[in-house]
Amino acid sequence: MQDVNLDSRKATPPAGTGPGAVLGRLAVPAGLLAAVAGAFAYVGTVDPNEPGHYPACPLLQYTGIYCPGCGGLRSAHAVVHGDFLGALQDNAVAVVGYALFAVVWTVWVVRAARGRPFHIELGSAHLWTVGALLLVFTVVRNLPFGGWLHP
Repeated sequence: MQDVNLDSRKATPPAGTGPGAVLGRLAVPAGLLAAVAGAFAYVGTVDPNEPGHYPACPLLQYTGIYCPGCGGLRSAHAVVHGDFLGALQDNAVAVVGYALFAVVWTVWVVRAARGRPFHIELGSAHLWTVGALLLVFTVVRNLPFGGWLHP
């Protein structure tokens, strides 16, 4: 929320507009980006398509059912190598998640650089919708006609 000067009814400028303040506000988004980039770099280097590098999905291993995350590492590997169609085939939901992360992170950085607060308010309806979409994705990818969604 903006502070308002009651005398002139003009919004006050954000506090800490110097270069040091801007860099301080960008430290957390930069740290998060470094962590995500490191994870993607590792998955891009250590191929999840080769057995023995990563643990198997326990749900798939014991039941034969693909969970919503199955194929996520292969999808990330494909994204790192520029194979976006392959990434969608490995796990379409993960690719949507990567794109959503990029958009949210960019908005966060722009708002932080401008000295504006950033927060995401998800209500229960949003969370139920995401859960329902993941459930539908999981069910469809495990039905015979959803074979195109298998990793």
